[in-house]
Amino acid sequence: MKRTILSVYTITAFMLFSCNNSEKKQDCPQILPIPTPLRERVLTAEEQAALTPDAVIKSLKDGNQRFATNNVTARDHSAMVRNAVKGQFPKAVILSCLDSRIPVEDVFDKGIGDLFVGRVAGNFANIDLLGSMEFGCKIMKAKLILVLGHESCGAITYTIKGAKLGNITAMLENIKPAVTASQDFDGDKTAANPKYVEYVAKNNVINTIKTIRAKSPILKGMEDSGQIKIIGAYYNMQTGVVTFL
Repeated sequence: MKRTILSVYTITAFMLFSCNNSEKKQDCPQILPIPTPLRERVLTAEEQAALTPDAVIKSLKDGNQRFATNNVTARDHSAMVRNAVKGQFPKAVILSCLDSRIPVEDVFDKGIGDLFVGRVAGNFANIDLLGSMEFGCKIMKAKLILVLGHESCGAITYTIKGAKLGNITAMLENIKPAVTASQDFDGDKTAANPKYVEYVAKNNVINTIKTIRAKSPILKGMEDSGQIKIIGAYYNMQTGVVTFL
């Protein structure tokens, strides 16, 4: 027997026809309109060149507000994939933690070709990430570097605990300066105190920004000349809201 597969549009049309011809209109289900995906274009070189660091910051803030209020942009990802084949002209470089609960492009309501995203547990800057950020800004002309920390960060928690395991031991050394910088915290300075973990996480963002400026003369020079900005932010796991530090 040959199967006939009806699309959602065909089914909806049939239901509307049936209801319009029914004597009992009150029995008809409410049918909501089906949204049409936007044909959003990927950024062009000219559009990227016209951006300022402040404009990119505003774009990220606006995008996060849409994300936090469940009002994200509908996108035709298939079309955007095809349109991005010939080149990329991103707005910003985001240095994020490895945490799987923070989908960076979604958090800022951005699409294909909008962001460079570098990820490492604890969002610190080592030589590989510094080189990646230099590539993103100096070569590919992104206008912003954003270091994104977050609530309940496992890398921060285990650094406070002094965890030692395989390559994790050496990795956590990159976060220890933030623990040292947090000794002025007034309260229980242990991993069991969420407020202390948050304090260290925010200091870690600040320390990462200092590391970028100190260890990358290229990026420091671009910031000093106004070509880019290097800033930090903190993601709230409960609300999805990003606070810019």
